[in-house]
Amino acid sequence: MSETDELPGRGTFRRIRSLFGSGLARLILALNLITLAVLLIGMFGLNEWRRGLVDARIQYLNAQAQLVATVLYEFGATEGDPYPAIDPIASAQFLRADLIPAGQRARLYDIDGFLIADSYLVSDAVEIEALPSARGANAPLPPEPDPRQEETRLTAARNALAAEVEAALTGAPQAGVRVNEIGQQVVSVSVPIRHVATVVGVLTLEADDFSEIVAAQRRALLPFALAAFAVSLLTAGLLYFWVVRPLLRLARAADRVRLQRARAISLPDLEDRKDEIGDLARALETMTAALNERMVAIERFAADVSHEIKNPLTSIRSAVETLSLVKTDTDRKRLLNVLERDVWRADRLITDISNASRLDAELARDAPRPVMLDRLLGDVVSIYDDDRGAAVVLSRPAHEEIVVMGREGSFGQVFRNLIDNARSFSPQDGTVTVSIARDARQDDLPIVVTVDDTGPGIPDENLETVFKRFYTSRPRGAAFGSNSGLGLSIARQIVEAHGGSIVAENRKADDGSILGARFIVRFPGTE
Repeated sequence: MSETDELPGRGTFRRIRSLFGSGLARLILALNLITLAVLLIGMFGLNEWRRGLVDARIQYLNAQAQLVATVLYEFGATEGDPYPAIDPIASAQFLRADLIPAGQRARLYDIDGFLIADSYLVSDAVEIEALPSARGANAPLPPEPDPRQEETRLTAARNALAAEVEAALTGAPQAGVRVNEIGQQVVSVSVPIRHVATVVGVLTLEADDFSEIVAAQRRALLPFALAAFAVSLLTAGLLYFWVVRPLLRLARAADRVRLQRARAISLPDLEDRKDEIGDLARALETMTAALNERMVAIERFAADVSHEIKNPLTSIRSAVETLSLVKTDTDRKRLLNVLERDVWRADRLITDISNASRLDAELARDAPRPVMLDRLLGDVVSIYDDDRGAAVVLSRPAHEEIVVMGREGSFGQVFRNLIDNARSFSPQDGTVTVSIARDARQDDLPIVVTVDDTGPGIPDENLETVFKRFYTSRPRGAAFGSNSGLGLSIARQIVEAHGGSIVAENRKADDGSILGARFIVRFPGTE
C-alpha cells in the first residue's frame, strides 16, 4: 500500500505519535500541563473547601433550627387542643429572644405555609444594603433599575423560599443556598415544627454570610493564582533560554555565514542536544560544511580550469608568434597543424568543463525515476558498433530485468565515459566488456556494473588519482590532447549523487601479469 493509499486516520495517528516523539513538544506540553495542574489543583481544592464551609454552615444552622423548634414545642408555643397548631403570639416572643444570633433571620410558617412570625419584624431589625460609592460632580448618573427586572428577581426569590417551605411541610428538613429578596446568596435551612408527631409549621433559618465564604474562597485562591503566574513566568523563561535563545544564536551564526564572515556554523553545545534544536544545529552545520566544501571545490575547479586552458592557449600563442618567422611551407604547415590541434583541444576542454559545471544543476533538476539499467546498457553499447576502435560487448542476465532509481541521461553519460576511457586504452583489436549483474552478498549496493578493457592497466598508486579532475595519463602513441581528464571525475560525481560507488582495479592473470583495467560501479536496489 502506498502513502497515498494509507488507511483513514493513520496519517493523523502518525503525526500525533511524532508529536509525542518530539523533545521540544514534550517540554512545552509538560510546562503547560504544570501550569494547568496548579490551577486545577487550586480550583478543585478550593471548591471542596468551599463545599465544606457551606456544609459546616448548614449543619450549624440545622442544629440551631432544631433547637429553636424544640424550644417552641417544650415551652408551649404549639397548641394541641382540639387541633395541633402554632401559637403566633408565643412563638413571636421566642423569636424576639436571644435564640436568633445577629446576622441570621428566622421565619415561622403555619401548616398552610403562611408567614406568622419574622425575627426581623419582631426584633425591629432592618435589612441593610451598602450604598454605592459617592459620585463625582461631573460623573454620569447611574442607570435606573428596571422595575420589571426587579419584580422578576423578587418573584424568583419568593418562589424559591416558598418551595423550600412547602417541601419542609412534608416533614423532611431542607437545606441549601438560595438568593433572598435583596439579591444576596444566603445559606438556608427549613425544619418542620412538630406537636408530638404532627407537623404544625416550618421554621426557616438563613444566614447572610455566604458572601464572606465566597470572599474567603477568593482570598484562598490568590496563592494558587500567584503560583500559576510564577509557573507561567518560569515556563516563559525556560522556553526563552531553552528554545528562543538557541534559535537566535543559530540565526546570528547563519547571518555570519551570509555576510561571508564565516564559512561554517559550529555550535558544539547545541549540536550535543538530543532534541529538534540539536537536529537543526547539526543540519545547519552539515549544510554549511557541504557549502564550504562546494565552494572550495569550485575554487579548486576554477584554478584547475585556468591552468588547463592556459596550456593550449600558450601553445596557440607561441605558434602564432612563430608563424610569421618561418620561411618554408613545410614549417608553416607544421605550425598550422599545431594550431588546429590546440584549437580542437581547447574546444574539447571547454565543452567538458561546461558539461561538468552543469552537472549539479542537471542532477538537482531531474527527479529520479525507475531506470531499466540492462536495457540502457544495451542501447549504449550499440552506439559503438563500428571499426574505429576496440569492440564493445555486453554481458547481462538472460531472464532478469535490473531496475535502479536514477536519471537515465546521467547513467548514459557515466557508461559512455567509462567505455570511451576503456577503448582509448585498449588496442585496436582489443575488446571492452561491459557486465551487469545482481550481487546478493551486498545488501546496500546489490547492482554491479563492470567495464573491463584490455589495455596496460593502471599503476597501483593511481587507482584513486584517475578520478580526479584533469588527471590524464595516456598510453604511448595516443593523440595529444584527445582527452580532457574530466570523464572519470564526472562519472564518479554522477554515481555518488545516486547513492552508488565507483572504484578502479587491475585485472590480473594467475601469474600476476596485468590483463587490463576494470571499473566497478555499484548502485542501490529499488526494494
